[in-house]
Amino acid sequence: MTKSELFKSLNYVDGTRVKRIEVTQMVLNNPPVISPLMEIAFEDNGVISSKACWILEFVAKKDIQVILTHIDTFTLGISKVQLDSSIRPVAKICELLMKAFFSKSKNEVQTKLKEYHLEKITTSCFDWLIGEHKVASKAYSMTSLYLLGNKFEWIRPELQIILEQNYSLGSAAYKARARQILALINKKNKTKKEKYK
Repeated sequence: MTKSELFKSLNYVDGTRVKRIEVTQMVLNNPPVISPLMEIAFEDNGVISSKACWILEFVAKKDIQVILTHIDTFTLGISKVQLDSSIRPVAKICELLMKAFFSKSKNEVQTKLKEYHLEKITTSCFDWLIGEHKVASKAYSMTSLYLLGNKFEWIRPELQIILEQNYSLGSAAYKARARQILALINKKNKTKKEKYK
């Protein structure tokens, strides 16, 4: 499938699950399509790019391996997305990748993701967290950053400062996720203190 053919298919995608699942299945049945799909997603030229990001999210939920085959393109592209309707699904994919990477069960994500991929995800998640973005993108970013704190020690203290500073200004959903993440950070800090007593 060419990029222009994929563009036409994405034109028919709307907010309904049925249309999204239809195009997602087409991508899963034809893995080479992931390359032009990512190109469109990261061009960030409006509605079509957002639709491409929605499909990428659905693909990632079904089979994260498809994203992994293009992980360099993905991690280079995520900083280019500007629209909230694109950032939300991309932030969700980052969260899925981080949950898999830091899982106790051995999996493919742990072998494919390198330090530079994690650094790019870290940068984008901080940008989404502190930027003027919708709460879902911020919530996914909080979770990803908390998990990334397992690899990079400096992340959790920074994350804690941001969440505490912005807590009073956040929506109910923001506060709920921030409380959850702050509780996890405090628990880790307490464990660390007890360890060094």
